[in-house]
Amino acid sequence: MTRSCKILELPGWQNSGPDHWQSRWERLYGDVRVEQHDWTRPLRGDWITRLEDVVLAPTEPTVLVAHSLGCLLVAAWAAISRNTQKVQGALLVAPGDAERDEFRAPLHSWSPIVLQRLPFKSFLLGSQNDPYCSAVRAREFAVAWGSEFVDCGSQGHINAESGLGDWPRGRAFVHALAGGASVQTQTI
Repeated sequence: MTRSCKILELPGWQNSGPDHWQSRWERLYGDVRVEQHDWTRPLRGDWITRLEDVVLAPTEPTVLVAHSLGCLLVAAWAAISRNTQKVQGALLVAPGDAERDEFRAPLHSWSPIVLQRLPFKSFLLGSQNDPYCSAVRAREFAVAWGSEFVDCGSQGHINAESGLGDWPRGRAFVHALAGGASVQTQTI
């Protein structure tokens, strides 16, 4: 892929471990992880502020690559930032549903989930058997955010436990967002 864009990785709650595709992409492609000061007690305002600081740093266009709670971060940040023009696109993978009963207490600052159209192109990749967000809810997020929805089949939370390895198929979406060739979204 031509590196005309800065690729920012936005892990979810509790960060992405070394075998997660986001961590692998950092090692393989030099993507930059947006480090949060507290991965276990994520506060939406703090995470938004951190993302804003990092988006402002590069001079080249940016592609956001979000997983789980990172997807909700993209939506919340885009709703209030005056710098969304710096983002060329976003890959939103396996959004977490912070409004589910079991997540309301630890993720209290993430409710209500921001459901506004994103001001940049985005793909939302969802799984039929994600334990943290139903496929129906993931599609609702895609519609609200104006994202093209891609059904990944039964891939769990689309993380290290899904056995994706370096996940070249997922990387094709980043390439498309960065101005590369189009990607076939029918199968993943």
